[in-house]
Amino acid sequence: MAFEKDFMIFSGTANKPLAEKVATYLGHPLNKIDIRHFPDGETFCQVQEGVRGRDVFIIQSGSPQPNEAYMELFVMMDAMKRGSAARITAVLPYYGYARQDRKDMPRVPITARLVANLLTTAGADRVLTMDLHANQIQGFFNIPLDHLKAEPVILKYIRDQNWSNPIVVAPDTGGAKTAYGYSRKLGCGLAIVAKQRTGDSTVDAFSVVGDVKGCDVIMIDDMTATGGTLSAAAKMCRDSGARSVHAFVSHFPLTAKGEERLMNESQLDELVVTDSIPLRTGFDPAKLPFKLTQLSVAPLIGEAIKRIHLDESVNDLFVRE
Repeated sequence: MAFEKDFMIFSGTANKPLAEKVATYLGHPLNKIDIRHFPDGETFCQVQEGVRGRDVFIIQSGSPQPNEAYMELFVMMDAMKRGSAARITAVLPYYGYARQDRKDMPRVPITARLVANLLTTAGADRVLTMDLHANQIQGFFNIPLDHLKAEPVILKYIRDQNWSNPIVVAPDTGGAKTAYGYSRKLGCGLAIVAKQRTGDSTVDAFSVVGDVKGCDVIMIDDMTATGGTLSAAAKMCRDSGARSVHAFVSHFPLTAKGEERLMNESQLDELVVTDSIPLRTGFDPAKLPFKLTQLSVAPLIGEAIKRIHLDESVNDLFVRE
């Protein structure tokens, strides 16, 4: 794959393994940057190659440790801007703070909008991200934003399984539209788990709208951190006679509480995640009572980067599905 000489790709420290896979897909090694953290916690970076007049892409997931990840990204972009880069694209496989996208209580911030403002101020000319928690976050930006979906990667995996009686299930009503899209593309039925959230990490699921008896459940969600929604929905599907339950999530910012819940409470047969976020440090998938599968979105991100650089359509990646 040939790229013009003005293309450069850098990585922060949040998810360097994914960045390296993207670079391999593009046939373009990661460009050199020195990132250090001083003893008092301050972040320092020095770009070790000239970026003047170049089309620069910086890959940095907003998890784990979103505060550190974002500060690192801001510092990197400022260095690129002061080095006279022609264009800076912030590549965020996972957009941290996406769940704080509205003012649902008095005197709370809309932090997803704040992050959008900070990205622009720090020097981003455009943003490339994947599976935002809420589509309206795209409207928080006054610069171009390309919104990828992990759907092509997930659909390919599902089709390769050849389940005999699949049904797509939304684990909550908010995911109904996404689940409906999957059901149309897979040519199978749709069900929805109605839930009531009782706290930040606790969920009471109380009914399944649709018939999942004897079915292989394909549960679709954008992310799971504490495992509450997936565990409650999986139990409800099992109680309703599902033959198997396979959950698919784009982002996996697993917490310690989530690991404990998945270990002890989940009735899943399989959890399929992408590598938009590295697996939690110390987390051992082999200890889970079900199968954990990780799919790579590196080719998807790499192809999007190539198309942005060559001024080609990114939307064409999805219209064929």
